Amino acid sequence: MIKHLLIIKVAMPLKLTLALLGLLATGCACAAKVLPIDVAPLEGAGAEQQFGTDAGHPYQPKEALNSPRAPVFAIDPKDPDSKPLPYYRIAPDTYFFFGNIAEVDGVNRGFNGNAGFVVTRDGVLVVDALGTPYLGRRMLAAIRQVTDQPIRYLVITHAHPDHYYGAAAFAELPGVKVISHAGTVDYAYSSTIQHSVAYRKAFLPAEMKDFKAVVPDILLGGDHPREYTVRLGGKIFRIHDSGQHHSHGDLVMYQQPGNILWVSDLAFNGRVTFIGDGHLHEILARQDWLLRTFPHARLMVPGHGAPQTPPFPMVAQTRSYVKQLTDKISASLRQGESLQDAVDHADLPEFANVPLYRLNHRNNANYVYRVLEEEQFAQ
Repeated sequence: MIKHLLIIKVAMPLKLTLALLGLLATGCACAAKVLPIDVAPLEGAGAEQQFGTDAGHPYQPKEALNSPRAPVFAIDPKDPDSKPLPYYRIAPDTYFFFGNIAEVDGVNRGFNGNAGFVVTRDGVLVVDALGTPYLGRRMLAAIRQVTDQPIRYLVITHAHPDHYYGAAAFAELPGVKVISHAGTVDYAYSSTIQHSVAYRKAFLPAEMKDFKAVVPDILLGGDHPREYTVRLGGKIFRIHDSGQHHSHGDLVMYQQPGNILWVSDLAFNGRVTFIGDGHLHEILARQDWLLRTFPHARLMVPGHGAPQTPPFPMVAQTRSYVKQLTDKISASLRQGESLQDAVDHADLPEFANVPLYRLNHRNNANYVYRVLEEEQFAQ
C-alpha cells in the first residue's frame, strides 16, 4: 500500500536567485524569459465565488491514490511562503500536490488544481506549478523537505492559471529548464492573461504581487517537435504534444519506470470539464490516442482529482460528458433551436451532482452550440 506523507514541519526560507542560462530544445543557450504583467486589479471581482471551496467542511483524504474525494481545505494567507504545502507519495520517488475541486477563491487562494514532482539521483522534475507564485514557492519548500537535489525541469502541461501561474517561482531558480507547449507562449503575450491576472489580483493581492508570466525555453507543438524526452537520473520522461483539446496547447507525460501517465486536463476525476478554451473534436480524438499510445500505463495522474489505477474510469466519464453534450446540442441544431433554447435544453441529469457542473455546464453548452453551428454553415 502506498503511504501518504502530510507535511507537519516548516522549511527554512528559500533563497531564490535569478535564473542562469538554460538550454533550448534547438540547442540555443537561453534562459526562460519572464514577462511582467502590469495590470490593475479588476474592479468588482470578489473573494467569495459561488462555487468556491467549502471551508466549513474540511476534508483531507489519508490516501491520494483512487481517493473518491478531493481534499477540502483553506490556504491561510498569513502563512509564509517558506511553509511547505501538504503532499502525498503516490509511487517510488513520485509526489503529488492534491488540490481542491472548486473555482479559485479567497479560501483556496489558487490551490484548486494538482501538481507533482519526481526525484531522481541527478535532480528533480516538477509537473505544473499551481495557481500563484506564492503557491509555487510553497511547492519548492515541500520539495526541499523531500530532497536536496536541484530542480532541473519544470513541465507546464498547459497555460491555464491553476497550472501555470506558480511557474515564476521556479523560473527564478538557477539552471531550471521550463518545458511547455508553444501555445503557452501565445497565451503569455495575449490579452487573456492580462484579464486573468487582473481578476486574481482583486482578491489575491499578496500572492499575485509583481506577477510574471514565464515563457518556456523548451517548446512542443506548433512548428516545434511533438515529442521531447528527458532522461534524468535513471528515469525517462516522454513528453507529448496532445493538441489543443483543452487550452492554447496541452501536454501529457509518460514516466518510466513505473508507467505513470500525467494527463493533466485531458481527463477530469470528480469534476466537470471546461471545454471553452480548447477544440471540441480534439477531446475525444486525443483520449483515443492516449489509451492507444500508452496501453501499459499503471497510474494516471490528472490535473484535477485523484490519481487512478486501471481501467481509468475518469477517461470514460469525461468522454461520456463531452459526447452526451455534443449529441444534445446536435439534436437541438437539427430542430432549429436558438442558442438560448439549446442551452436551456442541454441539461445532463447524470452529471448534475458532479462538482462544478453548475459552474461550467452552460458555458460548455454555449461553446458546443457555436462550434457545431459554424460547422453547419460551412457545409
